[in-house]
Amino acid sequence: MKRMLFLLCAIIFLLPFLSGCGKPAILNIECDEFMEQKNVSRQIEIWPAYAVTVYLCSNPSTGFSWSESAVISDQSVIQQKHHEFIAPEDPRPGAPGQEMWQFRTLEKGTSTIKMEYSRPGEDEPEWTFTLTVIAKY
Repeated sequence: MKRMLFLLCAIIFLLPFLSGCGKPAILNIECDEFMEQKNVSRQIEIWPAYAVTVYLCSNPSTGFSWSESAVISDQSVIQQKHHEFIAPEDPRPGAPGQEMWQFRTLEKGTSTIKMEYSRPGEDEPEWTFTLTVIAKY
């Protein structure tokens, strides 16, 4: 009877994990969306200890680039793990690629991630991307 009760409690505890509630988040923002609005925002809910991957349109041949490191409001909730440029599949000169950031949630809480797309030495960014991450169980 004790084993049966233990097994039932374990299943109830693990059910949210097995049902897909804690899947990693992947966001992909295309150039067209930034052309329509210069400041794009998103909000996601994710479980602690899961990954968040963000892909943003980027074209370094224009002299613009995204900030290397994202500005994170609360690094106890989420931290940047990786950032890289992904070259375009289109072989034509000037075709846009993507920049990819990977983040990892660490604990419950809310944090904001902000990136800016600009040319070196310019005061105002051409585009901004803001992601509000709510890490919860």
